[in-house]
Amino acid sequence: MVGSVAVTMNMSRNSFRAAALSALVFCAACGASAPRRPAPVPLPPPIPTRFDFLQSVPSDRVLFDQDSFSLDAQDRAVLDAQAAWLQRFPMVSVTIEGHSDERGTREYTLALADRRANAVAGYLQFRGIPASRMSVVSWGKERPVGLGSDESSWAQNRRAVTAVAQ
Repeated sequence: MVGSVAVTMNMSRNSFRAAALSALVFCAACGASAPRRPAPVPLPPPIPTRFDFLQSVPSDRVLFDQDSFSLDAQDRAVLDAQAAWLQRFPMVSVTIEGHSDERGTREYTLALADRRANAVAGYLQFRGIPASRMSVVSWGKERPVGLGSDESSWAQNRRAVTAVAQ
């Protein structure tokens, strides 16, 4: 009986060795010692904010002479910087707000402010910004930043503002 136990033990050891060898060969054939984790998916760049825009351009607005919607060289330089920023961030849309001073009828100031906003939008479009990324609104004399009734206040209010959509 002792002999048969020894044979059984020998066979068990051989079976164990064969199973271990099979497992080792199987793992070697897989070529991997541990499961691999998928590569992390890179996050999209953050959408820039109005703060980013204001930090990157000389100004968010251009100013106009009385009864005018013409852009001068200084205005074009500001708008060139805005266009460059907008080209870097094609997912950003803007609203061009047209404003005027308090002098004139409501209808006149709304129409003049609309021409100012469209002059800015047209220039940005000329610089490569698609019209689909811009909307235009005319506020006329309804939203002054200069609250006096003097030339200094009026000059601040004759403006077009490029507002980054939030």
